[in-house]
Amino acid sequence: MKSLKTLATAFCLVALCFLAVPKATADDWNRETVITFSGPVEVPGVGAQILPAGTYVFKILDSQSDRHIVQIFSQDKTHVFTTILAIPNYRLKTTDKTTITFSERPAGQPEALRAWFYPGREWGEEFVYAKSRALELAKETNQPVLETPIELASAPIEALKTAPVEAVDPKGEPVELAKVVEPPPAAAPATVAPEPVVVAAAEPLPKTASPLPLIGALGLLALGTGFALTAFSKRAV
Repeated sequence: MKSLKTLATAFCLVALCFLAVPKATADDWNRETVITFSGPVEVPGVGAQILPAGTYVFKILDSQSDRHIVQIFSQDKTHVFTTILAIPNYRLKTTDKTTITFSERPAGQPEALRAWFYPGREWGEEFVYAKSRALELAKETNQPVLETPIELASAPIEALKTAPVEAVDPKGEPVELAKVVEPPPAAAPATVAPEPVVVAAAEPLPKTASPLPLIGALGLLALGTGFALTAFSKRAV
């Protein structure tokens, strides 16, 4: 009976795991996030407008060709308020909560949406404004702002996937994107293994003289030794 209970418990745990996986995977794919704004917020993109205070749903557009398009839905997800072009922005430290950043605006004006970071991710989405509006924001905030020359208010979604993205400073001059978005940290240079030292095989020394004189000397010495032994043996007799 005890073994049957153990088996049943294990089966239930496995079933719960299978039920939980699809939901987690779906959220990770589109990064669906519920966000509540306490005041009005300006948003860029197709159908750009001022969103009143309230609760909205942020999602990455389900597109295999481009992951840098964000949509903002009503709380019940029945209406799309805007479709926004964005480019990746890197942060050095992740958080376990959603992070939304805004461009500082003069008092009395709605905050302008700037970036969105999903919990636990180093890469976020830095939002792009239409060129004319980006220049106005750059002047108001005294900071460079991402812009695109295409008209976002009426651009089809397909056009957003290939739209050029630049950055404009308060003077209206183009600047490097790195002044707006944080590039990833440079990878440490790979260690290059030293090249093996090739040692040439030692060559035999050249022969400087012929061995014939040495052989002749040894022969004479042998003959002299032979004669001496012969003479010594005759005396002994």
